[in-house]
Amino acid sequence: MEFGLSAEQEQIRDEVRKFAENEVKPIAREYDVEEKYPHEVIDKAAEMGLMGPHIPMEYGGAGYSNQDVMIITEELFAADPGIGLSLISTAFGTEVLTSFGTEEQKEQYLRPVTEGEMITGAAISEPHAGSDVSSISTQAEKDGDEWVINGNKMWITNGTVADYVVALCQTDPDAKGRYNGFSQIIIETDRDGFDAEKIEGKLGIRASDTAELILNDVRVPEENLVGTRGAGFLQQMQFFDETRTAVAAQGVGIARGAAERALEYAEEREQFGKSIGEFQAIQHKLADMFTKTEAARLLTYKSAWAVDNDHDDTNLTMLASMAKEYASRVAVDVANEAVQIHGGSGYVNDFDVERFYRDAKITQIYEGTTEIQKNIIARELQGKGFA
Repeated sequence: MEFGLSAEQEQIRDEVRKFAENEVKPIAREYDVEEKYPHEVIDKAAEMGLMGPHIPMEYGGAGYSNQDVMIITEELFAADPGIGLSLISTAFGTEVLTSFGTEEQKEQYLRPVTEGEMITGAAISEPHAGSDVSSISTQAEKDGDEWVINGNKMWITNGTVADYVVALCQTDPDAKGRYNGFSQIIIETDRDGFDAEKIEGKLGIRASDTAELILNDVRVPEENLVGTRGAGFLQQMQFFDETRTAVAAQGVGIARGAAERALEYAEEREQFGKSIGEFQAIQHKLADMFTKTEAARLLTYKSAWAVDNDHDDTNLTMLASMAKEYASRVAVDVANEAVQIHGGSGYVNDFDVERFYRDAKITQIYEGTTEIQKNIIARELQGKGFA
């Protein structure tokens, strides 16, 4: 076993941490309060090669491993979860293109993302279809050499800023089997009939763009189909191990960011003639916060390692759900304690922990709720005869 980062990974971590300290932290509160998308920061991140770092080098990406991307994610989220999500999600949805897209699609849609010229989105959820992805109702019907798409998508990251989205649609509603008949189709957002309405008033991650998509007779060419017609659902499920591990890394970053700020505050804040960090009650809180964060990081790294190495014996799906469930819980717990250590100061946005407390909750919801992750873990255990 090797628990340390390689020299290259340490360099990645240090460079991203420096970028986050200089470019993200100073503006985080402003972008949260105003709920605005950080275009300027994204332009700077593109110059560093942080856009779509997982995309293969032949299409302009850095070709980083899943472990590398988790390191980047943690660093950005430790600085600010809202802007961090905006940065790491600029290439959201490209995973399916990398694995199933044609060479023409990869050249047309991947390279501009890595160069900071395009932003993407994955359009899966709908107003009445969240955890149950198979119940989506957006329809794509063939009309000559075009697809005509109608439906609504909900909670779509980058919905109003994306140049294109990869949408899961029903293309063969009469197909046998609950998970058949779905396809993934690229939809350019400047198409007639495409409308995106920004969702405002979110509890957290306010710098990240979230929208409802309204698709009204949107026409795209037939070559926008990704991979095999009718295989879209299974294509999408393939990437949940990666995306759930990514959310685990987000949770680790949030927990670390909150814990570090609580430690700093405990050393500075004085009561009864000494810093509150000298009181055992606060020391125990901090000890628990940093221990939980480290445990979440190790589980996340193991899941990322399993994704990179594709070891069947590690039960990757269970590991990813364990990492996502545990790290998201740690993020919420640690952020909660960070606010408690700050006392009344933690209840206002003069201090970052108020924002981290709000931002943490989403990690228990998107990419599969906590309850869904526990269902998956239990199912995988039953499959192995452990329960």
